[in-house]
Amino acid sequence: MFRSTLIKAALWACAFGAASLQAQTTDFPNKPVRIVVPFTAGGATDITARLVAEKLSAKWGQAVIIDNKAGAGGNLGSDLVAKSAPDGYNIVLGVTGSHAINTSLFKKMPYHPLNDFEPLTQATIFPNAIVVNPQVPANNLQELIALLKKDPGKYSYGSDGNGTASHLGMEILKSRAGVQLTHIPYKGSTPMITDLLGGTLTVGITGLPALQQHIKAGKLKLIGLTTAQRSPSYPDFKTVAEQGFANFNAAPWAGFLAPKGTPKPVVDKLSNDLIEALKQADVVQKMSELGSTVVASRPDEFRQFMTKQIEMWAEGVKISGATVD
Repeated sequence: MFRSTLIKAALWACAFGAASLQAQTTDFPNKPVRIVVPFTAGGATDITARLVAEKLSAKWGQAVIIDNKAGAGGNLGSDLVAKSAPDGYNIVLGVTGSHAINTSLFKKMPYHPLNDFEPLTQATIFPNAIVVNPQVPANNLQELIALLKKDPGKYSYGSDGNGTASHLGMEILKSRAGVQLTHIPYKGSTPMITDLLGGTLTVGITGLPALQQHIKAGKLKLIGLTTAQRSPSYPDFKTVAEQGFANFNAAPWAGFLAPKGTPKPVVDKLSNDLIEALKQADVVQKMSELGSTVVASRPDEFRQFMTKQIEMWAEGVKISGATVD
């Protein structure tokens, strides 16, 4: 009799817990949701978050608040969400740095980009572009590699800074191509582009939108994009991958994540609604104008993508010897 009573009590507790979770999920969200952007306002990541937040707020009838928490290369805001209650009301728009590169770049991380989060969807991917001054006698990647091998150590390239996707992406390419190219880190793309246009810098790598006007005007020559596939916005621009480096994908990206332990029904709802928002025509158009491509992947796809990205960027950090500690 006592054992039977215990079994009934356990079954009742399980049923009550399931019903409670279902009720919690059914009315989710019933209060404002916060999207943490681990960078300052005004950048591409912030714009992406605000566009999506507007769509979610309209769908849910709840405020979706953007909270910019910049610092430590995206670690500050990401850690804030990692340590938040796993109820779906705090999510982060993580990026290549905060959820791939930094794991190897920082000797001590306050969180793990996969173990401490539930991936919801990869939002966008953003092509970096390798370009050269028009005086450089190379019109594609193979010609550039041949030039670098002919005069090893003669040329240099500029990036957005130490430990950035542009820096590490080029270091990975250098290693695979077997070429020497001295790295010159800049503080952002503007001074680097100035030197490229002036001819004091041979090769540069940064976000395509900052370069496209100069490419179209013939002031810079495009060598290749760092995305795995050609950009829908620039279908005539070849990738590194299709020029002899299969599976090369060293492009910046952004994606939404929730704290580890967020209930699966909440994860599923967040993922479905985020994907729906990202796929709306005006969002896709705005992302295209910013040079980004909407991905809108499922949680398992995003997890697989991040796993590969963490491994790949670790290779770049090791090759370059970059560190911020």
